[in-house]
Amino acid sequence: MSRSIPTINTQRLSLRAMRAEDFQRFAEIWAKPSVVVHISGKPWPKSRSWDAFLRNAGHWQIVGFGQWAVQVHRQSQMAGQTGFFFGSRGLGEDFDPFPEAGWVLDPGAQGQGLGLEAARAAHDWFDRVVAGRTVCMITPDNESSLRIATTLGYVPLRETEVDGDPVQLMTRKGPPV
Repeated sequence: MSRSIPTINTQRLSLRAMRAEDFQRFAEIWAKPSVVVHISGKPWPKSRSWDAFLRNAGHWQIVGFGQWAVQVHRQSQMAGQTGFFFGSRGLGEDFDPFPEAGWVLDPGAQGQGLGLEAARAAHDWFDRVVAGRTVCMITPDNESSLRIATTLGYVPLRETEVDGDPVQLMTRKGPPV
């Protein structure tokens, strides 16, 4: 199911397709310890970033949704990413079959409400175009991501461990009412 990648504009952001020239910035973001502290705890080498970058592009071609580059208006480089993917993490039938939401911002773009603005725009698109249940996975000490998830209508599903670290699995059956 190939789908063209829409551009979504909000008051301060554009969610757009990732381009080849975004890769260097993508890799820089994922190499920062402050970015991965609540994700894996380990900065990504360029090879892992490349695999993830290609996976993002492939999602749009294969399943019709994926991750967008988040670009702050009047800035030339992407500030992060948001959207949906299938993680195939082996976390069970109550999690794995559903699109997983994710959002990541460079530390320089954090603390301004941009993460919520980007994730909300992505979820609004998903609710209109794809629809259905989504899931997300957040470490219990990532308070800002937990606030974003709760604001978007996610509720706790269960706690588990991934690579020995505790995570909160969350689910969203649709937009909050």
